[in-house]
Amino acid sequence: MSFLTDFKIKIAAIIAVVTMLAGTVVYAQLEGTERGVAPLASTGDFEVMGVKVDVHGDNAIEARKKGWEEAQRLAWKMLYKRTHGSDTEGLTDGTLNTIVSAIIVEQEQIGPKRYIATLGVMFDRARAGSILGVGGRRLRSPPLLVLPIMWSGGSPQVFEHRTEWQKAWARFSSGDSAIDYVRPYGSDSESLVLTAGQANRPSRRWWRNILDQFGAADVIIPIVRLTYAYPGGPVTGRFTARYGPDNRFIDSFTLKVKRSENIPEMLDQGIARLDNIYASALTRGILKTDKSLIIEDPFNLDDLDLADFDIDEDVAVESGEGVSSVAPAGTDSSGTGSDAPSAASAAATSISLQFDTPDVGAVGRGESAVRSIPGVTSASTSSLALGGVSVMSVTYRGDITALAQALRAQGWQVQQGAGALRISRSGQ
Repeated sequence: MSFLTDFKIKIAAIIAVVTMLAGTVVYAQLEGTERGVAPLASTGDFEVMGVKVDVHGDNAIEARKKGWEEAQRLAWKMLYKRTHGSDTEGLTDGTLNTIVSAIIVEQEQIGPKRYIATLGVMFDRARAGSILGVGGRRLRSPPLLVLPIMWSGGSPQVFEHRTEWQKAWARFSSGDSAIDYVRPYGSDSESLVLTAGQANRPSRRWWRNILDQFGAADVIIPIVRLTYAYPGGPVTGRFTARYGPDNRFIDSFTLKVKRSENIPEMLDQGIARLDNIYASALTRGILKTDKSLIIEDPFNLDDLDLADFDIDEDVAVESGEGVSSVAPAGTDSSGTGSDAPSAASAAATSISLQFDTPDVGAVGRGESAVRSIPGVTSASTSSLALGGVSVMSVTYRGDITALAQALRAQGWQVQQGAGALRISRSGQ
């Protein structure tokens, strides 16, 4: 084997390794690592958590069966007292088996003949509700997007990494809550849009786009700030309930644990208290949807049927020169024909417009500038790329050339393509 052949083989091997590593990096950037945990499905069932059992049996399987049956009995009594404020003698095991929809294992220890566990019991709302005398209909909030912010080590995090705060919200069973939580978990582009900085951006247009993406009516911002006495030692959690695009304060409280390993338990307790705070704010009328977030359907002239209106042919309109009669379409004020179509009769055209978005503010500025052009009926960002080039969907009453000329008149540099425009400012 010659020196040149050996050198080529080594170069090919190096290129193969570099290509493999590059592919791994790109895959990691696209897929993300440890972004978040998908939330539990929220059902309308009654839920009783933290039921502790300690039973014996002839073997491990028998002991576990007895433990679950005991948990059902205890959970029913706890649920009855919670809904009625008094104790009950309970139900038979056969009846309980028909109304229990699930057993949730929080912690369990299984021995040869002993079973020790902390369990959760889910009761079917329709069946259990008929026995309890509780109706299935109840007050619930509109869908509210959850933006869970955790401060730890001096920096805020949402979905940049998989945090204990996001895990706690994912395992929270909200079926029995008065709040209809919409819980993202950082998949795909969610981690780029839902950041801690978003909580302090009051732009209604920006929030409308985000809420529309998740099918939510408003946003709540539960915040926890963890303070460590020393590694592995006591931890203090400061919980704050905020809501709305203006990041308004509702209430706050503090919880403590003696060891860092108990942080998940503290966070679960914190979410339960925050849920009560938000539910109380809902009933008191504090937690209500911001009217500025409601997306109203734009008025479209194409939907206007002139046959529904009684129009006088002799009606006059005011102008700067005085009063003149309305001329028929296709004629000028003297009644003679005109080759130039009027702006009102021009057909609407859908145009894709690419523009630079180095920051969030550039999105609003770009949309406002385009909307100010006469003939533009709608302009909204359809593809967002912060720090890059975003795409705006524009509906314009006219052709693409006329829109390009109008943009140049505003000082934009315009490049025209097939059904698309690329605009930028000088120096960009």
